[in-house]
Amino acid sequence: MVEIENVVHKDTQRTDEGFDLTVASVYVVKEAGRVDFGGGELEDAELTLVETEKRNEDDDYGWWNLDAGTYVVEHNESLSADEAVTVRTRTTLLERGAYHPTVTVEELPRLPLTVGGDGIRIKENARISTVVEG
Repeated sequence: MVEIENVVHKDTQRTDEGFDLTVASVYVVKEAGRVDFGGGELEDAELTLVETEKRNEDDDYGWWNLDAGTYVVEHNESLSADEAVTVRTRTTLLERGAYHPTVTVEELPRLPLTVGGDGIRIKENARISTVVEG
């Protein structure tokens, strides 16, 4: 069984393909992390939050204006599963030149987001990932 919490709009996020996840935060890596063989020198990367910009001051939500490069994204939702589920990039994001790795997880981690070409504009709470059970 998969439990998804902090859902933005359940009726919209539930699809024939699975359950869509929305973006809450985008970060850039400010200082590199470290990974070693035994884990004794394991160190998190230092992340800096990317701010959003509103197109109009009356807008409720802003946009991330991302240039080509690699970012780290955090979802609004959290998930816990009895068995691992697959989280993949939504086709709408892929078709616009951005993607994150497909992962098989029981809990949702932050994910690297790769943006190509001339970049991408992503609105707060945009659906960027899909959970596919099995």
